[in-house]
Amino acid sequence: MNIEKRVLGLNELSGYIKEFLVKNPEYYNENDVEFQQVLKKSEIENPWFTADNQKYALKQWADLLTKENINEWLQNYSPSKTSKKVGLILAGNIPLVGFHDVISVILSNHIPLIKLSSKDKQMVPFLLKKWKEFSDEAIDFEFVERLENFDAVIATGSNNTARYLEYYFKNHLSIIRKNRTSVAVLKGDETEEELKLLAHDIFQYFGLGCRNVTRIFIPQEFVIDRLFESFLDFKEIINHNKYANNYDYNRAVYLLNQDKFWDNNFVMLKEDAQLFSPLSVINFSRYSSLDEVKNFIAENEENIQCVVAKNELGIDSIQFGEAQNPGLNTYADNVDTMKFLEVI
Repeated sequence: MNIEKRVLGLNELSGYIKEFLVKNPEYYNENDVEFQQVLKKSEIENPWFTADNQKYALKQWADLLTKENINEWLQNYSPSKTSKKVGLILAGNIPLVGFHDVISVILSNHIPLIKLSSKDKQMVPFLLKKWKEFSDEAIDFEFVERLENFDAVIATGSNNTARYLEYYFKNHLSIIRKNRTSVAVLKGDETEEELKLLAHDIFQYFGLGCRNVTRIFIPQEFVIDRLFESFLDFKEIINHNKYANNYDYNRAVYLLNQDKFWDNNFVMLKEDAQLFSPLSVINFSRYSSLDEVKNFIAENEENIQCVVAKNELGIDSIQFGEAQNPGLNTYADNVDTMKFLEVI
């Protein structure tokens, strides 16, 4: 394996994506037209994958996949001397959510056997084809409907699916990922700009990702209206049919049950201790001391992907607006995929 060629190929892929995203459609060449068709087909097959959301995901990947970023990431690992077959069962909740696993396997000198999500079948094959072209080297990968003859597996699913996967793959080396979500902790003195960045952490990808914030901790005296004001940049979300259906359903349930909730006609806030909230709903709770929050986070660590908060709160967290911008060394469920791939 020539790792340098693969890295250079990813770097070229990064440049190709960036160029496509800013190019005027009037000047599309044959490759650009194919790229645009992939975007359109993805949205037709999965209406959650709007063109804007797909382009946002592509922009994040294009910014990450520079030669400098990749080499800095890989310097902490050693590629395997022997190629093994690694089964990948990819999620499909947000665009390209499984791409990190794919590139990790290939850059570890293994061969991915990729079972695509039925919700995300277009973009990963297209980007892999381009990466192979740009690398000027054979890159082995295979798309499968059923995993067979593999040496290890990395699978992502719901909590119910994960129990099945853990049993099914009990005799294999594996990483089995489950449902996770993210939380935010407010100090109370956040600026308008910080709260708008929090809105991005909540609403990007319609709130469908494990890094989307679904639970907010606020001080006792915090004024709820400040949150609604910060959400206004995302008011058009209600015009998406599938999101609107979730909003209408959950609102009707709360009204029927006479639950107390706050509503701004495109998202609801509900005072609820639950970590996970339904789509179009954000749970919140008021705290008297940060110790309450820290205890909750510690008790629910296995279900929390990331925490958004100010550094000064003394909580292991990321900054507002960074939830949907993970780095190459940010791993789902905080399990180091590359270390796992080193030893299989």
